[in-house]
Amino acid sequence: MQANSLRDLYVAELRDLYNAETQLVKALPKMAKASSNAELRQGFEEHLRQTSEHVSRLEQIFDMLGEKPTGKKCLGMEGLVKEGAETMKEDYEDALMDAAIIGAAQRVEHYEIAGYGTVRAFAELLGENEHVSLLDQTLEEEKQTDDKLTQLAEQVNSEASEQSGEASTERQASRPSKNSSRRAA
Repeated sequence: MQANSLRDLYVAELRDLYNAETQLVKALPKMAKASSNAELRQGFEEHLRQTSEHVSRLEQIFDMLGEKPTGKKCLGMEGLVKEGAETMKEDYEDALMDAAIIGAAQRVEHYEIAGYGTVRAFAELLGENEHVSLLDQTLEEEKQTDDKLTQLAEQVNSEASEQSGEASTERQASRPSKNSSRRAA
């Protein structure tokens, strides 16, 4: 499809996001299953419910546009999902696997945040206020998911460090603290 207008580009980007979300609907249960941390697993299960809502919102937008949501393969998400699948095949133990999965999940969230930010801007320029409202809801949920993953990563990464015998306190003890380097200056 050749995009001859901002509306054409908007529809193409929406199709890309729609395909990305449908790929995630298939990937998220696998990520949940591979997680040993109960809070992380629950987070993936919750995000699966949200992702289904994201698909529904996109379908609403397509309906308002009189367009079909299909017809575009999101190669970016396909690559991110493949990377995540490769990560889950690694022989990492519990917390280390969870840390790796969180990293893969955050790459997905950042990709989605970028995509939704773009289509939201297009919708605003096109005067599609109802679309903007729907896209804002999804964009906010994607950002909240990323924030939750960041919070979980702090705990999980610490557990992964302890699990693998890497004492972060030894490294911190060898580095001057921010306060001591300020005093020395």
